[in-house]
Amino acid sequence: MWRIGDLEFDGHVVLGPMSGFSFNSYRRFMRPFGVAVSVTEMVSSMGLVYGQKRTGDYVRFEADHPTGMQLFGSRPEAMAEAARIALETNPTVSFLDVNMGCPVPKVIRSSSGSALMKDPARCGDIVRAMKDAVDVPVTVKTRLGWDMDSVNYRDVLEEVVSAGADAITIHARTKEELYTGRPHFDMMADLQSDLSVPLIVSGNIYSVEDAVNAMETTGATAVMVARGGVGNPFLVTQIDSMIRTGRAPPNPTISQQVDWCLELVDMVLEEKGPDMGISKLRSIAPRFVSGCRDCREFRRKLAREAFDRDNLVRILLEVRDEMGDQRVRSHGMGACHWDDDL
Repeated sequence: MWRIGDLEFDGHVVLGPMSGFSFNSYRRFMRPFGVAVSVTEMVSSMGLVYGQKRTGDYVRFEADHPTGMQLFGSRPEAMAEAARIALETNPTVSFLDVNMGCPVPKVIRSSSGSALMKDPARCGDIVRAMKDAVDVPVTVKTRLGWDMDSVNYRDVLEEVVSAGADAITIHARTKEELYTGRPHFDMMADLQSDLSVPLIVSGNIYSVEDAVNAMETTGATAVMVARGGVGNPFLVTQIDSMIRTGRAPPNPTISQQVDWCLELVDMVLEEKGPDMGISKLRSIAPRFVSGCRDCREFRRKLAREAFDRDNLVRILLEVRDEMGDQRVRSHGMGACHWDDDL
C-alpha cells in the first residue's frame, strides 16, 4: 500500500496520461487488469478558465476512483482557477496532476509542459497556487530536463516538493529526446530515497523487465504504463503480479487479445458514438495484433477498412479464427510477436 496525500492505493501500476488514448472508456477498460490509479488526457487550464466547450467536455465524466486529472498551463493563477473549475465541474476526480513534461510544440509554445523546466521557481509557484485553491492532492509529471546539457530535474523537484506536491512522476528522457532512444533511469539512481513523496517512473515500459529495471534502479514506489499498454493490457497484470509475488503470469493468446479488444470496442463506441468511436478504434485495434506472424494484412484492414462496428468485429473474428491458439511471445517497443507453443 502507498499513498498520494490522503489517497491510498493497493497496487503499484499507474496508467499514464496519453493524448488521444486516455479517455474515460479506455481508463475503465484498463482498470481490471491491475491499474491502481489512472490519469486523464491533459486538459488546458486556459480552456477551462475561458469556458471553451471542447475543453469542458474533457472534464465531464464519471471517474472511477481513484482518477487524477492532468492540467497544463504556465500561469500559476490560471492553473489555480482551472483547478477550482475542474473540481466544481467534476467532483469525482481524486487529485490533480500538473503537466511539466509534454514536449510537443503546441504545448511548448504556450510556455507549458517541458518548457516549465526552464523556470523551476515557476514550477513551484504553480503547485503552491493550486494547493491553496483546492483540497485534493496535487502531483507533478516532468522530465529530466530540456536537453542533456540542462538536466535540472532535481532543481524542479526541490521547488515542487517544497511547494507541497504530493507525488512526482518523471519520464526518464529530456524534452529534446521526445520519445526516442532509451530512457535514462540510471540518471535517477536511488532517487526515491531522496524524496519525501512517492516517485513514479515512466518511459519505455513495454515489458515486465522494463518495469522491474526502472523501479529497481530508481527505488520508485510505482511505475507508469502508457504506450506500452495500448493493445497489450495484460502487461499491467503481469507487472502487478511481478511486484506482488515475484512472478508474472504467461503471455495471453491471440484469442484473449481479440476478446479484450471486442470488449473495448463496445465501451469506446458507447462513450464516443459511432463516428468518433470508430476513428479512435482504428488507431487502437491494430495494436492488439501488432507484429504477429502473418498479421500485417489484418493490421492494415483494422486501420483502413474498419468503417463501422460490424466491419471491425468481422476483422477481429477473422484474426481469432486464423491465429487464435497462438500465444503472445513478447511485446517490445509496441510490436508483439506470437508463438504457437502453448
